[in-house]
Amino acid sequence: MSVGSFLVDTNVLVYAYDRTEPRKQIRAHEVLDNLALAGTGVLTTQVLGEFFWVVTRKLRQTFTARQAFDRVKKYLESWRVLAVTPEILLEAGRGATEFNMPFYDAQIWASAKLNQIPIVLSEDFSNGSRIEGVQFLNPFVTPIPSEG
Repeated sequence: MSVGSFLVDTNVLVYAYDRTEPRKQIRAHEVLDNLALAGTGVLTTQVLGEFFWVVTRKLRQTFTARQAFDRVKKYLESWRVLAVTPEILLEAGRGATEFNMPFYDAQIWASAKLNQIPIVLSEDFSNGSRIEGVQFLNPFVTPIPSEG
């Protein structure tokens, strides 16, 4: 995994399709487009599963299952996607225990840590914080390093 990689959390993907948050929607598109062009964006199977669930149930204008499936399929074809492994689950359990993270957030952290991805883009963590070499940046308030 390249040192310039960024693990994208579910909320960044979802905001790209959330019309109730136009500023975040525009920003999410900018971030996702830049990462896709640079080839530095990484997703996980967890993120794509959560994305499917949220866009078919939580958005004001939800996707049909077909629309969500088509979008997930596009991400699988065009982005690097990491599987959640037993090792990631164990590390997430450690993260939840030692750092008091919610388990699914700990799973994002563990995916980044074990795959040597230095930055997680998410609004679910304290912006700028770092845990065992993984930094968390909120792309809605902080420029990401690849943007200069």
